[in-house]
Amino acid sequence: MALELGVIADDLTGGMMVASLLEREGVRCPLVTSAEALKGLDAESDAVVVGKKLRLIPAPDARKEVSAIGRALRAIDTKRIYYKYCATFDCTDEGNIGTAAEALLDVTGADRVIFAPAFPEYSVTVFQGRLFVGDRLLSESFKQYDPVTPMTNANLREVLKPQMTQNVGLISHRVLHGGLKAAREYVDAQVASGTHAFVIDSVDDDDATRVAELVSDWAVTTGGDALPGFLARQWLPADHPPGDRTVLPAAPGYEAVIAGSCAPSTLRQVDHFETRHAVFRIDLARSGDGLLDEIRSWAAEHLRRGPVAVSTSADVAGVERAQAALGRDGAAARADSLLGQAAKILYELGVRKLVIAGGETSGQVFSALGIRQVEVGSFDDLSGGYCFSRAPGPLAMVTKAGGLGNETFFDYALERMRRSEHGGES
Repeated sequence: MALELGVIADDLTGGMMVASLLEREGVRCPLVTSAEALKGLDAESDAVVVGKKLRLIPAPDARKEVSAIGRALRAIDTKRIYYKYCATFDCTDEGNIGTAAEALLDVTGADRVIFAPAFPEYSVTVFQGRLFVGDRLLSESFKQYDPVTPMTNANLREVLKPQMTQNVGLISHRVLHGGLKAAREYVDAQVASGTHAFVIDSVDDDDATRVAELVSDWAVTTGGDALPGFLARQWLPADHPPGDRTVLPAAPGYEAVIAGSCAPSTLRQVDHFETRHAVFRIDLARSGDGLLDEIRSWAAEHLRRGPVAVSTSADVAGVERAQAALGRDGAAARADSLLGQAAKILYELGVRKLVIAGGETSGQVFSALGIRQVEVGSFDDLSGGYCFSRAPGPLAMVTKAGGLGNETFFDYALERMRRSEHGGES
């Protein structure tokens, strides 16, 4: 089986969004959680996303993991490999965006790679190598306050410099608009002179199309959520119908939310949900035993009355308190561990429809529940993330990046999953 595209995503939520965007293009694209799971792909798959918790692991571990997945994708005759990260370029000085790109250059033997995080549909753009969120530089956006990956520099070439062994060039907006032939000649000349990696400008969908045309035959590319969909349009026939998988198989059972993101949107969503439903807010700085038993007893009592939420989400002050008590990495690790265990408790109590807020959180939940492969719905007003797992048993989920969605997102996502139990009708 040959695949047109294999995506390696550095977290589950982002991987789910890419898969859903490809499904919207009419590309059958399941998501798996390991290189080993690639062996069980449906023969009808045109592409695949391998979603792993790669963003914050040590750079040597990331290189090893990405290399292994890259080799596994090559082994099943994948034409193009794409390393996917957040559109806001979430990373640390140590990696792992540059680290992964260099690993895939080694695996494929390719001599060029781009960094293309722009997602014009969500007003994330790149101009002169600087990343903008709306009308603000990345360093002036809400991402400067991210508790785990604070992004304080919008110059992506400078962000990548400590992560890579080689120089990073720029394919500017001017070069991109000089025409495809001229852009290819520019890249060829840069590669010949020793520059093999490039940040590329993109400010709208027309630019994204130009980028896809430029790199359509490259063995490896990297970027945010948007570019794979534009790449798909390069290989699909012009009359290929769009995808419409808006309702997935049914998963009757209780309903719950797991929230780990501290993004302002998620905080508002948890607050709104709490006006109608029970929320268990975990204080990460709390010491002592018995917390998981308390969550189990609480959930068993409240699930019979309707959806519940378990959350470690906190505002800036709450994050600072947790980090003061546990350290930055310690607070993140404790949140992930507790939410993964909470998801397992909820599943054991009969939850079969689950909304998960936060990329790192989603990865932890999938790991805790032993989920290896999911079917993915087409991208729509849920912003991607609607999926269905057949093992360990029928389970419908909507994962979301922390910064996405309005305050009613949790209720809307749960309602979408209920439709499958009523023939797709709301």
